Amino acid sequence: MRNDEIQHNIKKNRWIVPGVMALIGSFYYFYYGDMKSSGYIVGIAALWAILSPRIMLLDLRRQILRNYSAKEKKSMFGIYTLSIDPANANFLQEKSPSGKNKHAWADLVRVEYGKRYVYIYFDLSTALVIPVDKVKKGNLEEFAEQAEKMIERFA
Repeated sequence: MRNDEIQHNIKKNRWIVPGVMALIGSFYYFYYGDMKSSGYIVGIAALWAILSPRIMLLDLRRQILRNYSAKEKKSMFGIYTLSIDPANANFLQEKSPSGKNKHAWADLVRVEYGKRYVYIYFDLSTALVIPVDKVKKGNLEEFAEQAEKMIERFA
C-alpha cells in the first residue's frame, strides 16, 4: 500500500484506461449517435475505475502469499503477545505462533503510527505490524509510547 511504484500503477490503471474508454464512448456517441454502445463503454470504464485497484491489490496479495508455505504462513500470522518485562527491560518480549522471541531494544529502529496499524521496525524493511482494531488486551497507545522511549534510551 505504501510502495510508490505500486501506487503509481494503480493510479495509472484507475484513470488512464477508463479515460481512454470514455473517449471511445464519446466518439461512438458524437460520431455514430449510438447512445446504447456509448453507455456500455462508459459504464465499463466507471466499473474499471472503481474495481481495478481492489482487484490489483488482491492479486498482489495472492502473489506474495503464494511464495510462503502453509507452515511459514502459520508462523507469520496469528496471535502475538508483546510485552516489556520489568525484570529484564533490555528486550521486547514476543510470544507468537513461531515461539518465544526476545528483541533487544538496541536492535529496533523506530515505532511508526498509521491510521489502522502501529509498526515496530527491526530495520528499514522489516517490522512488526500491529493492527489497531485487533488488539485484545492492554492499551496500544501506551505500549507504543513506552516502546518508543525504550528504543530511544537504548539507541
